[in-house]
Amino acid sequence: MSQNKRFRPVAAPIARPFLKWAGGKTQLLDEFTRRVPEDLREGNLPVFVEPFVGGGAVYFHLNSLFDLRECHLFDVNEELVLAYNVVKNDVSGLIDYLDEVSGEFLAKSASGREEYYYAMRELFNSWKGAIDYDRYSRDWIERAGQLIFLNRTCFNGLYRVNSRGEFNVPFGRYRNPRILYEDLLRADSAVLGNTTIHLGDFMLSEPWISEDTFVYFDPPYRPLNQTSSFTQYAKGGFTDEDQKRLAEFYAQCDAAGARLMLSNSDPRNIDPGDDFFDILYAGYQIDRVPAKRMINCDGAKRGEIYEIIVTNY
Repeated sequence: MSQNKRFRPVAAPIARPFLKWAGGKTQLLDEFTRRVPEDLREGNLPVFVEPFVGGGAVYFHLNSLFDLRECHLFDVNEELVLAYNVVKNDVSGLIDYLDEVSGEFLAKSASGREEYYYAMRELFNSWKGAIDYDRYSRDWIERAGQLIFLNRTCFNGLYRVNSRGEFNVPFGRYRNPRILYEDLLRADSAVLGNTTIHLGDFMLSEPWISEDTFVYFDPPYRPLNQTSSFTQYAKGGFTDEDQKRLAEFYAQCDAAGARLMLSNSDPRNIDPGDDFFDILYAGYQIDRVPAKRMINCDGAKRGEIYEIIVTNY
C-alpha cells in the first residue's frame, strides 16, 4: 500500500453497528474495503452516501477508516432513523435509559424477563402513534432505548413488522443478554458527528450525489426463495420492481460521476440460469463473493452462499 493513502490513524475501526440487523454486512467488510475506489483511499471522495443504511456496518467501517468530510445516511424505517439521531445527539441520555432498563430486566426471573419483554413490546407498539418522527424531542431517547432493548432481547435480533407496522418478533430467551454497550454507543456517537441521517426513499439521496461522492447501496436483498425474505423492515417490503427502480437510479448516479458500489443476493445460488441482476447491471463490474447465510431458524442451513458486489469503476 502506497504512503499517500489517507487513512485515519487508528489500528482498527472501533465504531460498529449498535443494533443487530438482518442482512448486516460485517462479514463482508474485507471484501468491500479491498474494492473501494482509489479516489476514496487518496482522500478525493470526501462525501459518503448510503441510501439504505440498515445496521450501518459499512458506514461505520468506512467513516472510521477514511477521511470523509460529510456523510448522508437514508432509510425508510423511521425507528431506525430515530435511533441513529439519538445516538448522534443524546448518547448520554440513551445510555442512562438503557442502564435503568437493563438493571430492571436482568434482576427478574426467567418468566419475569419474558413478561417484561412483552410489556415493552406492547408499549413500543402502542406509543408509535404518539411519536413525531419529523421533529426531534426528548421522547426520542426513550423510543430509541426501547428499540435497542427489544433488539437485544428478541428472537435472533430481528426487526420485523406486521401489516399494521407493529413490531411482532417474539422473546429471545437468552440466558443473560447484554443490553447496554456504553463504549460502543459513545464511539458510534463520535463517528456520527459528520453525518446527517435522513428518513425516506433511496431516491431522496440524489441531491448529495456528485463526482465528489462514494455511494454504497445495500438494498433489502432479493429473496433466494419464498421462505428467505427478510425485507419487512418497513411496511411494504421491497419488490422486483423496486430493484429495477434502483438499477435505474444507479445508472443516474453513474451519469453524475459518482463512484458506486452495490451488494445483493446472488440468484444463481438457487438457479444458475437466473440472470436478473446480470441484466439489470449489464455494463458494470459484477463480482460474486462467498458469504454465510446469517439469518435462518435452522442453524444447519446457515451455510456458505454467494452474494454480488456491483461497482462502476
